[in-house]
Amino acid sequence: MTNHNFCGRTRREFLWQTGAGFTGTALTAMLSQDGFFNSTAHAAEGLPEFVNPLAPKDPHHDADATACIFLYMYGGPSQVDTFDYKPDMMGRDNQTVQVKTFGRGGHRNEGRIVEPRWKFKQYGECGKWVSDLFPHLAEKVDDIAFIHSMTADSPIHGSAMLMMNSGKILSGSPCIGSWLNYGLGTMNENLPGFVVMLDPRGGPISGPKNWSSGYMPASYQATVMRSQGNPILDLAPPAELGTKAQRELLNTLREYNTEHLKSRHDNSNLAARIASYELAFNMQAHAPEAVDIAQETTATQTLYGLDDPKTATFGRQCLLARRLVERGVRFVQIYSGGAHNDDNWDAHSDMEFNHNLHAGETDKPIAGLLADLKQRGLLSKTLIVWGGEFGRQPTAEYAKGTGRDHNSYGFTTWMAGGGIKGGVSYGQTDELGSAAVQNRAHVKQMHATILHQMGLDPNRLSYFFSGLDQKLVGVEEVEPLHEIIA
Repeated sequence: MTNHNFCGRTRREFLWQTGAGFTGTALTAMLSQDGFFNSTAHAAEGLPEFVNPLAPKDPHHDADATACIFLYMYGGPSQVDTFDYKPDMMGRDNQTVQVKTFGRGGHRNEGRIVEPRWKFKQYGECGKWVSDLFPHLAEKVDDIAFIHSMTADSPIHGSAMLMMNSGKILSGSPCIGSWLNYGLGTMNENLPGFVVMLDPRGGPISGPKNWSSGYMPASYQATVMRSQGNPILDLAPPAELGTKAQRELLNTLREYNTEHLKSRHDNSNLAARIASYELAFNMQAHAPEAVDIAQETTATQTLYGLDDPKTATFGRQCLLARRLVERGVRFVQIYSGGAHNDDNWDAHSDMEFNHNLHAGETDKPIAGLLADLKQRGLLSKTLIVWGGEFGRQPTAEYAKGTGRDHNSYGFTTWMAGGGIKGGVSYGQTDELGSAAVQNRAHVKQMHATILHQMGLDPNRLSYFFSGLDQKLVGVEEVEPLHEIIA
């Protein structure tokens, strides 16, 4: 018979006194992680009901702009056919030249010149050369700073779009609208802080990754508004659920979640859930008015081109963008072009057909947006950004035709309003527009400029993730483009 008595003690006593303490240590750690030991302390400290992740935050410095509208020309508009005048190309159509290019067709050392199919003229007091593609926008050049030396890290749509939107060529990072939501919060709790409007022909390649909050909470991602019909679905409450009942339901949810906040160490996810409930409820009450363009005068609607089927869709989106920033929305992005091929600015075969289509759809609405913001006194506080993920090459992509391949070596973007100098041109490409050769800029510098104008230090704004202080502009310090800042 086995003796279970050790040194006058039972087996249970022996295990308890010699080993069970280690189990208690592990249990203590696990309970601590779950907030067990913090619950009474949190309650005693009077933990607030919840912390809204979109609550307004102070900027790092005085901001020139309180809102930003990014006019995204998906597919890559050609710089040499729009705003980057290259007289050396004239009269050289189909001439083969030595020029290094890199696009969808790979690396090349020579190509056949495609002479621009549009005439250029000088406009404004600054004498800026603009092609016939943009007759209305050309009248606004004294309000615009053109950046002719922009470069990116990829000539492929998917990765280049991710870089233009998130600063990285790989997916998983927050987009610039999310960074602004995170860094500044919202000025209007009844509307989203970050809104995206897509082209009715379809969304861009990479899809929602272009307006995702990445590794940040979902509360910072964009709200997508439709291009046709009701911009936001499901705003009208169900007939059986009136406003009073909705408010009571929301208060119940808040009380329930607040109790959970008091017993948890990390309340960020629950706070984001509560904020989303709040926003959904408040949007039902306030968003219908914000997107009701019938309130605008006939003259204003005509200014944006709503009376012309060709410009009506993009014009309506630009008008909605003005109404949204007027009501405190931080960041609005509008896509011109969707889906694939000639449904966007990706002119691989016929430059004339492609750019006549898309410039014709956007020229008057964009000019109308600038004019409307200015006459309302909003342009000085609203930063406008125009551009695509890259530009186009000066040479033909194929043996026949006028299409151009992608060009990330040197292309044009522009900014206006929000403390940006007007009537200036920054940087320069070579005589054919194939690569930046003077004041070479990078997408990260454009992002740094947007953050700076919105009151944020691009090298201070960070979010801790995966063991690092992540930043929109990356690890190395990046300076804004001071030369275009007023």
